[in-house]
Amino acid sequence: MTDTRFVLCLAVLPALILLFYTYQQDKLQREPIGQVLKGFLYGWLSVFCSFFISVPAKLFGLFPSEITNFGGAVATAFFGAAIPEETAKLFCLWLFLRNNRNFDERMDGIVYAVAVGMGFAAFENIEYLFAAGSDWVTTGIGRSMTAIPGHFGFAVLMGYYYSLNHFDRYRAPFAGIKMWLYPVIAHGLYDSVAMVTAFSPEISGTITIAILLFCFMMIKWARKGMEKHLIADASSSYGIDEQ
Repeated sequence: MTDTRFVLCLAVLPALILLFYTYQQDKLQREPIGQVLKGFLYGWLSVFCSFFISVPAKLFGLFPSEITNFGGAVATAFFGAAIPEETAKLFCLWLFLRNNRNFDERMDGIVYAVAVGMGFAAFENIEYLFAAGSDWVTTGIGRSMTAIPGHFGFAVLMGYYYSLNHFDRYRAPFAGIKMWLYPVIAHGLYDSVAMVTAFSPEISGTITIAILLFCFMMIKWARKGMEKHLIADASSSYGIDEQ
């Protein structure tokens, strides 16, 4: 019989590792750990908020109950996952930061967005691992290399543009749209590719490689996004007008 503690550990640990990594990158002025953990809990809340979009979307027939072709995979990826989940995460991030005095640097937006995103990913991972039954270890390892880094990349995208919209709106007038649109597009593309295996299992190996490359690119971009905000924060702290 599987020990529940081991399942929970494998489900949550990858998300916490990426959250800790992001927290460590905030070198100028790290956020209170209690606030970061609170953001993580807001990520759990976002799971339930997403149902208020995905359930009506399914009732209105925006995505099928069973994926049988590429069109169904794309519809399910966007209307069943990307749009509800990223909208819910953005709403909970806004709810958490709207009156938060700790949100005073650009990098903070990334830290808190990752906290929310990893909270969502951890909760989702728990569901998947318990549903996997005896295959929970294989499922957990696979998701720690794909789904968790994917959610991490989506969160950095959201946090990057959330901070631009908050601190540099005059320089980035469309950041308010991009902080929702770009994570939705990235998430939708990721899930569209992943869901192709539902009706074409024979190309699952190729799909896995494509997803791994996608996650690698997302993490690479995430590092660049963090570096840009850290440089901007450092410039602001020294009274330098960054060009």
